[in-house]
Amino acid sequence: MRTHILVADQEPLTRRSLQEILRYKGYNVTTAENGAQILQLMDKYSVDIIFADIDSSTCEGEELLKTIKENYPQTYVVLMSAYGNIETAVKAMRMGAFDYMTKPIEDNQLKSLVEKIIKHQETAEVCSEQAESLITAGRKKFHNIIGGNESMQKIYSMIEAISDSPTTVLISGESGTGKRMIAQAIRQADNYRCEKSFIEVSCGALPETLLESELFGHVKGSFTGAIKDRAGRFELANGGTFLLDEIDTCSPSLQVKLLRILEEGNYERVGDMKTRTADVRIIAATNQNLEDLVKKKSFREDLYWRLNVIKIEIPPLRERAEDIPLLINHFLDKYNTGRKQTKNGRVIERVNEDALQAMMEYSWPGNIRELENTIERACILVKGSVLNLRDLPDSIRKAVQKTEVLSADIHGFSLKTALRMPEKDIVLNALTYSNWNCTKAAAYLDINRTTLYNKMRLYGIKRGNGRVGNINLVSEDITV
Repeated sequence: MRTHILVADQEPLTRRSLQEILRYKGYNVTTAENGAQILQLMDKYSVDIIFADIDSSTCEGEELLKTIKENYPQTYVVLMSAYGNIETAVKAMRMGAFDYMTKPIEDNQLKSLVEKIIKHQETAEVCSEQAESLITAGRKKFHNIIGGNESMQKIYSMIEAISDSPTTVLISGESGTGKRMIAQAIRQADNYRCEKSFIEVSCGALPETLLESELFGHVKGSFTGAIKDRAGRFELANGGTFLLDEIDTCSPSLQVKLLRILEEGNYERVGDMKTRTADVRIIAATNQNLEDLVKKKSFREDLYWRLNVIKIEIPPLRERAEDIPLLINHFLDKYNTGRKQTKNGRVIERVNEDALQAMMEYSWPGNIRELENTIERACILVKGSVLNLRDLPDSIRKAVQKTEVLSADIHGFSLKTALRMPEKDIVLNALTYSNWNCTKAAAYLDINRTTLYNKMRLYGIKRGNGRVGNINLVSEDITV
């Protein structure tokens, strides 16, 4: 079925011109003069793309867009204006437009945008079709990514759907969640770019002056130390994939240059007048909330909208605990391989149930990176073939034990009751749990032993007081 395009503009000449260009390319084209006609034609035809003049008072841009998005969500809208500026473009994108064009519109620009929209439509359809099948299939591994969690299945679906498209991708997630691996998977799934360069730059690792040279290159003499011409990373990545990690750390001036290369593919080396072009797929990654940074005026809104074409949000490890056993096995295989080559040749064959439970309950603030470090450490230090609870780092054991101590005797009580439990009960709880070992009890409570002794004297706690298991509720008081 041919793509149906609706062109809406008050100027008859503009309507006819765009109609002829698009019909020549084989598209089915209908025209309208104002917003009312647009909605009438939308009811009559199945319209795929709308080009609407935002300057026309009869088109009522904002209200028109709202109506179209509510009633025809599959239709892509491109707003046109004779008064091109950043504010207008940003407003158009925020209103829900797919893109924005400044008049007069060039033939090649129009054709290129229509082809881009059609590709985007096809991608969305494939993504929708694949999502359910991939979730049902429940793949445990996708390229080098490990995870069977439902949210990970959706990410796999998204990556496959956008694989052969040059679409810009924004990856967000906490530190250690695997943003680089997602970027690598996007590149590996791309049949056109998988064999070509994968270049990455951590924007937060370099000062602004060096970062600009690193990205765009420089010419001899452009600054102190520039003793010869040097190609930048964008030039090296030509034809391939470029990962801009920690995009949130870029300075405002550099953000302007990144916006240009995203919109036009053009840039200049530092100190050079020659404009160069880079055919790269750009992937940006951040562990910050860019929308919040936009509100704080520390990140350009127009750059955010250009980056946020396809957004992939990686869940933290604590939100997909069911993947932890899969990841443990993966890292054991990885580090056991190195251990087999050592003199004793012993490997960790299994993980003790208590150790596994502790790792499942731990919050993993460092996410997958912290889990990998934990398993690597175990493969080096564990002498037997079983990884036990005692072999885990103190941070994991203490966090889990502390949770157990603080919650052991409030099960069955309301939150209000639990919050009324006096400090004496909590101290007694820790002492009982540690078998009255004051060093361990202080560690569970995250206080020093002197503080613990002072609290024991304050509350008259001595060994033999008994476990705080018999709590009697008398009116609003809790007595031991």
